[in-house]
Amino acid sequence: MNEKLEIFTDGGCHGNPGPGGWAFRIVANGKTIVHELNGFDAETTNNRMELQAVIEALRYAGTVYPGNPDIVVTTDSTYVRNGITQWIRKWKKNGWVTAARQPVKNRELWQSLDEISEIVRPKWEWVRGHSGDEHNEACDSLVQAAIRGN
Repeated sequence: MNEKLEIFTDGGCHGNPGPGGWAFRIVANGKTIVHELNGFDAETTNNRMELQAVIEALRYAGTVYPGNPDIVVTTDSTYVRNGITQWIRKWKKNGWVTAARQPVKNRELWQSLDEISEIVRPKWEWVRGHSGDEHNEACDSLVQAAIRGN
């Protein structure tokens, strides 16, 4: 039986661009929280941190849980969810340009996320940020701690 992982992610920054942080929380097999991690970038954007959070979480999960676990990623970023589930196919087909014929922002992060997603095949869910979801709120606290340097 495969491990079942629920991954919750968040990213943010103070100013946009500005100092930022990313965070994730992993719950395995419906148990209590088993892993939390956060990180910092001195000069970044909110969207970059949202992407980085998911990339770091999936990399971490792949290392700690080998063997193709069932993964559900929950993010409060429609940018991440829509980008990876809808927009990315057209971006790749069109040579990494948007429908407005502009280069895709954060292309290197999208390419990393796409590569990882092709391997682990997560399901994607969205939750409204700052709406009281326990795991989303915890990730937000970890993001803020990373930005503060704690």
